[in-house]
Amino acid sequence: MRTFRGPFFLRAVGHQTKRPGKPSLSGARLARAALDESVRLLRSGEIQAVVNGPISKEWMGKVGFHFPGQTEFYAKAFRVKADDVTMMMIGPRLRVALATTHLSLKKAVLGLRSKQIVRAGRHLAETLQRLGVRRPRIAVCGLNPHAGEGGKFGGDEKKIVEPAVKELRKRTKVAFFGPESPDAVFRRAWQGEFDGVVALYHDQGLIPAKLLDFDETVNVTAGLPVVRCSPDHGTAFALAGKGKARPNSFRAAVQLAGRLVKQK
Repeated sequence: MRTFRGPFFLRAVGHQTKRPGKPSLSGARLARAALDESVRLLRSGEIQAVVNGPISKEWMGKVGFHFPGQTEFYAKAFRVKADDVTMMMIGPRLRVALATTHLSLKKAVLGLRSKQIVRAGRHLAETLQRLGVRRPRIAVCGLNPHAGEGGKFGGDEKKIVEPAVKELRKRTKVAFFGPESPDAVFRRAWQGEFDGVVALYHDQGLIPAKLLDFDETVNVTAGLPVVRCSPDHGTAFALAGKGKARPNSFRAAVQLAGRLVKQK
């Protein structure tokens, strides 16, 4: 078995003939080959963590990659149910876990269940503790404006969110709060009132995470038997070759992966 010290870059077999900044089938094939090779290395124990670059889901679909995202790809690769992994955005001051991920808003809302919130909250609590937060304080978002205003704007909070918060308190012995009003809870967390926030759907959590700390936030997949991180941004093809792209989020992803491996 080969051994490596520190991070190294995976070289996928192939040849890129297109210009940088333009998506292509050959580029998508290289990305898919790199993903497959990372799984092989993780399974063999040659590496303990993987940090992915962003991919074009549109072009990956053209080469047979039929997953909503890399989170779901690694879940299947390691025989973990998609409902048992959590997509998280971890930044220096704002940490967010998603109850649902890459779904249309309609499907995310109609399909939301208490068990998804419990899973996301449990994974966020475990990750925060691994990162040194001994007694995390975690807020859970409501689904509707003002967390439903006592049922005036919908009954989802009482039917779905409140039971999940009660279950999390019982199962984890962690301080969970909610349902909290989504329009204010992220600022409260940013100011230090909470160590993390459970968001109920993709944009509810990612918009504030990227708005408040785009350059230092890291995408983390919790629930896998291995550590998997990636930067919080997309492919940004339009920036290629212009000297404008920043490495901050990718660098933060490598550093966070190292911390999580040490604390595993």
